[in-house]
Amino acid sequence: MNTFIYKNTTIHYKDSGKGNALIFLHGFLEDHTMWKNLATSFETKYRIISVDLLGHGQSGCLGYIHTMEDHADMLFSLLTELRLRKVSLIGHSMGGYIALAFAELYPDYVRNLVLINSSARADSEERKNNRDRAIEVVKRNSDAFIKMAISNLFLSEFQETLKKEIEESIATGLRTPVQGIIASLEGMKIREDREVLLHFGPYPKLMINGIHDTVIAIDDIKDQTVGTEVETLFLNGGHMSVLEHPNEVQNTLSVFLKKK
Repeated sequence: MNTFIYKNTTIHYKDSGKGNALIFLHGFLEDHTMWKNLATSFETKYRIISVDLLGHGQSGCLGYIHTMEDHADMLFSLLTELRLRKVSLIGHSMGGYIALAFAELYPDYVRNLVLINSSARADSEERKNNRDRAIEVVKRNSDAFIKMAISNLFLSEFQETLKKEIEESIATGLRTPVQGIIASLEGMKIREDREVLLHFGPYPKLMINGIHDTVIAIDDIKDQTVGTEVETLFLNGGHMSVLEHPNEVQNTLSVFLKKK
C-alpha cells in the first residue's frame, strides 16, 4: 500500500500497472480490496489506483462529516501528487457519489465515468430519515448494524454461493471506525443532486445496476438515464454487482473503456 498526507490525515491507496489510469472508488463500509479481482484483470493494460476513502480501510477521518466534496478534493490532491491529468472514474455506491462530485468539481480531469450500483440523484426525504435512524443505531451497536446492512446488500440467491465474499465484506465493514461510518452517512445524506451530469457531462458514461437492488431502485436509474447517452447494464442481482456478476461487469467495462 502507498500513502500520502491530506490535511494531516494519512490516505492509503494501491497503485499498480501501467497505461491510462483507472481510479476505483469503493462504497460505504468497504475498502480498496473490494476491487481486487477486477483490478487484477485490468492492470496489464491500465494503471490501477484503488483508494481507501476517508474513514474507511486504513485511511483516517477528517471530521464528523465527510461530504462527497471532501472525498473529491482528497482524490484531486492524490491525482496532483501522482501527476495524473485524465482518469477514468469507477465508483461503487458511495464511490459513485464521490465520482460525480469529482466530475462536477474537476471535469477536465475525467476521461470516463462509471457508476456501479449508484445514482446521480440526491437522497429523498425518506432516505435522509433512514440515514438519521442508521446513525442512531450505529452509535448504540455498530457491529450489529454492519452485519445486517452488508448481508442485505446481496440478493438472496447469492447468500450461499458468495458466503466467503459476504463474510469478507462483513469483516471489512467491522474494521471501519464508528467515526468513519457516521461521517459517511452524514455526508451521503446531504449530497447534491448531480443528475445534470448524466445529460451534459462531456465524457462517456456507464451505469451498472442490479434489478433487485434494495438501495438503488432500478426504476429510478431508468428514469435518470432517459434522454441521455449514458450506457446502461442491468443485472439480475442486488447491490453488489462487482461480486455477484464479476464476469459481466469486467466484460462490459473492458468494452466501454476502449471507446475513448
